[in-house]
Amino acid sequence: MKAEMERIISLSNGDSSGELQKYLSSLSESKLTTLITSSALKGKTIGTIIKAVFKGSPPGSSEGSKRRLLLYQHCIPLCESGDLQSEVAADIIGLLMLETHTLVGPSLAKLADLFIEEIKAGKISNGKSLELFPTVLMAITACETLSYSKGELSGEQYKKQLINSLCASRWDSQCVIQLTTMFRDVPLSLDELRFVVEKVLRMFSKLDLQEIPPLVYQLLLLSAKGCKKQVLDGIVHYFKQQDLHQQEEQKHGENLDLEVQSIPQDQLRHVEGTVILHTVFAVRLNHELGREFLKSIKASYGDLCPFSVALLLSVAQIQRYEEQVFELFKRAILKSLKDVQLLQGSKFLQDLLPRGHCNITEIILDTVKSSVFAWDHVTQGLVQLGFFLMDTFGPKPRPFGKTTEGSAAVARTPSQLACKLGGQVLLQGFKMHEAIRGEILEQVLNRLVTKTASPVNHFIDLFSDIVTSAPMMLLESSSKVTETFDHLSYLPLPTVQGLLKAVQPLLKVSMSMKDALILVLRKAMFSSQLDGRKSAVTGFLLLLKNFKVLGSLASSQCSQTISSSQIQVDVHSRYNAAANEAFCLEILSSLRRCLGQQADVRLMLYEGFYDVLRRNSQLASSIMQTLFSQLRRYYEPEQDLLPPLKLQPCITASGEQIHLQEPLAHLVSSTVHCLLWLTNMRRSAKISAYDDDDNEDEDEGYQSELQVILESITKRMIKSEMEDFELDKSAEFSTVSSVGVKNNIYAVLVIGLYEVLLEYNFVKGNYSKSAFEELVELFNRYYKLCEILREKSGKGRQASNKIPRSLLSMGFISTLVTALFQDSYQSREEALTVLRSSGEFVRYALCVAVQKIQQLEDTGVTDGPDGQSSDSTFRFLCEMTSVLMWRYTNVPSATEDAGKKEKRSSLSQLSLEGLLGVFNACQQRYPDKMTKLLSSFDNSDDIAEPEDCEQMKYCYIRQFQRALFAQLSRGEEEFNSKEAQLLVKILSVLSLQLNPSSQQFAEMITWTVKICKETSFEDSALSKGLLSLLFSLHVLFKSPASLLLELCQDIHSHLGDIDQDVEVEKQSHFAIVNMKTAMTAALQVMSQADKVLDEVDWLIGTKKSQMAADKSCPEEATQSAGQQDPAEKAVTLQLGTLLTALNELVQTALQLGTCTITLVKVLSRTYAILTTLVKYYIQVCASQSGKLPFRFEKLVKLSGSHLTPQCYFFITYVQGGEPSVGGADKKKKKNEVNTAATAKLLRQTKAIPDLIFSIEQYEKYVITLSKKSKVNLMQYMKLSTSRDFRINAASLDAALQEQDNTVEVESQAVEKTQEPKLKKKRKH
Repeated sequence: MKAEMERIISLSNGDSSGELQKYLSSLSESKLTTLITSSALKGKTIGTIIKAVFKGSPPGSSEGSKRRLLLYQHCIPLCESGDLQSEVAADIIGLLMLETHTLVGPSLAKLADLFIEEIKAGKISNGKSLELFPTVLMAITACETLSYSKGELSGEQYKKQLINSLCASRWDSQCVIQLTTMFRDVPLSLDELRFVVEKVLRMFSKLDLQEIPPLVYQLLLLSAKGCKKQVLDGIVHYFKQQDLHQQEEQKHGENLDLEVQSIPQDQLRHVEGTVILHTVFAVRLNHELGREFLKSIKASYGDLCPFSVALLLSVAQIQRYEEQVFELFKRAILKSLKDVQLLQGSKFLQDLLPRGHCNITEIILDTVKSSVFAWDHVTQGLVQLGFFLMDTFGPKPRPFGKTTEGSAAVARTPSQLACKLGGQVLLQGFKMHEAIRGEILEQVLNRLVTKTASPVNHFIDLFSDIVTSAPMMLLESSSKVTETFDHLSYLPLPTVQGLLKAVQPLLKVSMSMKDALILVLRKAMFSSQLDGRKSAVTGFLLLLKNFKVLGSLASSQCSQTISSSQIQVDVHSRYNAAANEAFCLEILSSLRRCLGQQADVRLMLYEGFYDVLRRNSQLASSIMQTLFSQLRRYYEPEQDLLPPLKLQPCITASGEQIHLQEPLAHLVSSTVHCLLWLTNMRRSAKISAYDDDDNEDEDEGYQSELQVILESITKRMIKSEMEDFELDKSAEFSTVSSVGVKNNIYAVLVIGLYEVLLEYNFVKGNYSKSAFEELVELFNRYYKLCEILREKSGKGRQASNKIPRSLLSMGFISTLVTALFQDSYQSREEALTVLRSSGEFVRYALCVAVQKIQQLEDTGVTDGPDGQSSDSTFRFLCEMTSVLMWRYTNVPSATEDAGKKEKRSSLSQLSLEGLLGVFNACQQRYPDKMTKLLSSFDNSDDIAEPEDCEQMKYCYIRQFQRALFAQLSRGEEEFNSKEAQLLVKILSVLSLQLNPSSQQFAEMITWTVKICKETSFEDSALSKGLLSLLFSLHVLFKSPASLLLELCQDIHSHLGDIDQDVEVEKQSHFAIVNMKTAMTAALQVMSQADKVLDEVDWLIGTKKSQMAADKSCPEEATQSAGQQDPAEKAVTLQLGTLLTALNELVQTALQLGTCTITLVKVLSRTYAILTTLVKYYIQVCASQSGKLPFRFEKLVKLSGSHLTPQCYFFITYVQGGEPSVGGADKKKKKNEVNTAATAKLLRQTKAIPDLIFSIEQYEKYVITLSKKSKVNLMQYMKLSTSRDFRINAASLDAALQEQDNTVEVESQAVEKTQEPKLKKKRKH
């Protein structure tokens, strides 16, 4: 063997190749292959041997060509055998590649077949030989013709057949990466590349998870040739399926098929992270890939998954894509949330899409959870996304720069939900990733400091959540919080309050932070800015509330409790209750300086003392002495002097301007509430234990002295006349003059004092008759002053149910109304009769209750003690609800005729207003507690021990139904419209608490339909409320389209036709629609029609995106040709019913103005959506073969032959401005009324041209669809005449007739008859 090798090498080194050819010819094929194998294994001379074989095998001769092919056929399996060293195999393949172009066509074909067979057999182990395959394919491409089967193909076609064959064959999972790498070097057409990419993507599921990242990397490099969208979609789809499989496993656990191998979650997440890195790297190198990725996501927001979200966030780190990615997120999130809202509010859509819709909130939060698996490249994007959502969708400033910082209601709108999502992303990110905590905290605090002109309560809520959930983590960045304190005196007061409340838990564990805050607050106390001083008071009061002093009494009513397991464990030993006492007393001494500042600062202090006392009862002595000494400044100790309080020092003058200096009523209020609470707590404490004698004596000393002073004030206030306060009827109350301003301030102070004394004396009176008689006298003084103010303000008695903002606490007013209406204790009967006999006092109590409820609904808090505590206010709400319900259901409103004559709300109506406010407040502020609120009622045997929540809710609904039915059963004279409207509004709120799939909900709809069909009151407001209730229920039960049709027929029947000669068939499906209410009903119908169009538009858009996402295959095309898709069928039926309804409405003689403008806009939108549907069918015809659905043809016929002509008649009617109802007298009157409406309509000239344009666009696309579908749809369309020059024959006749009459009169006077004759001839 060695001799043969040396012989071949020596001959190869010679000048002549003839001898080498002869020697090689003398060797058999087996001998030659054995020689090559032996040389290759030794590795030293193989290169020389192969070169010698090539030299001795001229490609022109058949023998040489055959020997070359033999060399290739032997070396390829040899290189894949694994017996050779990698360097040797690389050398062999390199030499073979150099000579590939010399092979003849048949040899190349055999060589290509060899490769394919090796691949099919799975014999490709290390993939070295695959480096040769691209060279072979390129050589084949260069051939002119090659024999294939029984014919011949060009080289290019032959290569395509080879690639098709390769992609159709089975690939061993071990060689997928090598094959993908190999295809990068193969010149491929777009179709060939698509075959290859599809094959590789199909192989994903058969590979081990760890092999996915390198394969993705090669696939991304291959995408440089094309098919970028296909590659990216395939990668995203694979990981989306893996995520879904993981979710299924988590849901069902052991129930899943055990044969399916489960992938560990952490392993999957790490692989996803690596793939994301590869993809981002590829996007950086190839920006076309990035553009395709964004384009693909934009085309189908519904296909987002945690992996694609993470990939988007990583791509956003590339600067050129950052803005595009977040804009895409903005649209996707908003669209998803709107879609969810639309689905939740429509039974019609829920039935069509039972699977629901992708929840973008869950997807993004899943991405945040997954980012814990070393997705460092994603975390920065999460921070940016969170702040982007909060900045974009956060609350905006109101007009004139005003901000609303009240208690936030539950997030309901898509914008509010998107803002909340941003906060959740940042909060979860803060908890999971240490690296981004500093940045999140810094950005949150920066926004609190810089966004002074915008509401920042959403950032305060986020900061509060961060503090509560991770206080120890936050301490690592305490310096950032301390830096923020320096800006407190320059921030808006609501921001300061929110920030300091949020930071309280940290102050208990960080001495340095507490010291820094105190230093800042002390500086702020002497700030030149009023807001700065108010901020200092706010901060000090919060500190007093949250640093308890040893020995403080426990209070179950304490609000704003702060508890955290971490804080309780980590509180330092020096932060004990005993050490807090000196600290709190020091703060109190600082706060006493505020008693010489402006009224606003004092007011904050007075309102805060009560909460401080409840939290820190050991500070009672200091607080009460502070209030006592301040009260003494204004108290007149001489018992004979009236009034008992000095009002003059309460005001101050700067030039001619008068200002309030001391909010005296609030000072007395704070003193009274603190005294009452302290007395109550001391009494409770004495029952269980004995207090220290010295403290007890000291406390009882100032308590008794205060009680004496308050009793004296009460008696002297009763004796005081208005003249004693300089507030008699002759006093001036103008806000222009200084005297008027002073009197107004005095009046407000005196009114507040009366209210505070009312509360104090009610509590201290302990249901004694004499005390309550004094109470009534106090109220009479209060009422008299209110009447003077009301009279001077010019409002008269009509607004008597509107009272000044009350200083009564919500807890007291709850107790008061309960005593007035429900207290049945015999021992209290005599005293309460005194109060109940005063009708004005009872009305006043109800008015204050309604006022407090309204305040809670609007802001989430109320004035006075416990007003900030959510639990306390809800408890009071439950108590008042029970009383109001009892008052309304047990006292017949027929007994209140006096109130009706006085043109003010009856007590029953006030009760209903309160109940409506309660239900609205509960729905907005306590949405999870509605059942608890309703269960607080206890006034009917009908609802004792309800079986379940649904039945309980419906029992209360039935009470209001009965009340409304009773109201509607009265005659026109006794009917109370306002009360009926309130009942309808209450039913609207309560009915939405029912489950739409429950039997009770169905009964509610049946009842509402019955009421609408049988109620015939000519009351527009009631009609509007009932129809609104009907629609709001109906959409959750089924589509309201058929309902709209019946209502439109009723409206047409009552208002008549635009053509006066047409007699409309009398129809009355709903009695609620009559001559007076028809216009209101029409507006309601059009509003609901707009919502139906929203649903139809959304469905068409969903079908379009589905069609774009999955190109319909032939099987689907034949199916759709035979049977219409359910969504398409539903769209067609909805539009058909709606067109029929609008056809009725467009023929109706509507009053010109808002109603006609609205109808024109609805018609424009209807035609725009019809155009969208036609465009959809144009796409369907382009991608599928088949006939148009019969229902769609019928819809086109309905629109073209029925609705469109009537639209043009309606346009003529609107532009002509001719009223059409009634006789000649009515015509004249209505003409006068409609002049202004017509002028307004003609000013808004855009509506009618928009409608005409929409109709013409629709007809244009119908023509296109006719050509595509080969169906003549234009046979249903009539030629438009609306834009042509029109001569209205009837109008012309009337004008000529009038002119004739005028001329005849003139001719009789002047005796000239020729000209009129000519004019008469002209008429004919």
